[in-house]
Amino acid sequence: MATRSRSNVISLTRIYDAPLKAVWDAWANPEEVAQWWGPRGFTLTTHGRDLRSGGYWHYTMHGPDGTDYENTTQYLEVVPLQRMVYDHGGHKDRPPLFRVTMLLSEHAGRTQLDLSFELATPEIAEEMRGFIKKAGGEGTWDRLAEHLARQCTGQEQFFIARSFDAGIERLFEMWTDPEHLAAWMPPAGATMHFLRADPRVGGSSLYAMTFPDGAVMHGLITYLAIEKPLLITYTQQFCDAQERVIRPPFFKDWPLTMQSTIEFAAESPERTRVTVRWEPREATDADLAEFMKQRGSMTMGWTGSFDKLEAALG
Repeated sequence: MATRSRSNVISLTRIYDAPLKAVWDAWANPEEVAQWWGPRGFTLTTHGRDLRSGGYWHYTMHGPDGTDYENTTQYLEVVPLQRMVYDHGGHKDRPPLFRVTMLLSEHAGRTQLDLSFELATPEIAEEMRGFIKKAGGEGTWDRLAEHLARQCTGQEQFFIARSFDAGIERLFEMWTDPEHLAAWMPPAGATMHFLRADPRVGGSSLYAMTFPDGAVMHGLITYLAIEKPLLITYTQQFCDAQERVIRPPFFKDWPLTMQSTIEFAAESPERTRVTVRWEPREATDADLAEFMKQRGSMTMGWTGSFDKLEAALG
């Protein structure tokens, strides 16, 4: 989340590569909402919706374990293309958990989403931060990004974002300094070291990753764009020790090339939001299907790496 202060309000900001109307429609159209609302693995059934000031939204979220969660949202204010204010998490005799204010603004063809969640006390807000993190609740906004990419470009992408308590220059360094990157990027139990590192536009880096069972995999990173301290774009490929591109051993089908775009945005002098966008390149239909199927696993993998990055930042 975007603030760590002792406040009863949790704030979050996301920037989407989509026009404002597309983002508004994703919230306003029940058929679209059903494609992204909730953590990964959840599905949604809307029973009734009256999107206006004083209206309501009655829906059931279906968890991946089969558990159903009934909710009734009460809309206090709805201003099309601008804002919503609503009470969230209540149903019948159950009071709402918090009040949400959603604001939209367009900047150079991109849309900024600002959310604030107002809870009763700072203590409850702190508990809610922990619950949201454990439940993968921020994945909702990643799923929204993926839905918008599909709606606006027809492309399947993967998104994940997190805010860190460190300045933007330091976060940028953690991604471009090979020693730092090798310390936090590998999955749990694995180690990583660079055999060659050349993080510049047109440059490439070769790394080896060793797993607990002794297996070694190599990877090739080729840098396409670097705009310090705001953006890094590179491709990633699995390869052998001679840098010949190969498919990974753990999937029968997987894109030969993945393109990563990492965006850094300063939320304050000592707080930075990192957004990762992954998209397949040179993908067959089977590769693309596997990529879409593995979004949950990718979320788990990136979450583990982000946890290690958070620890490394101290």
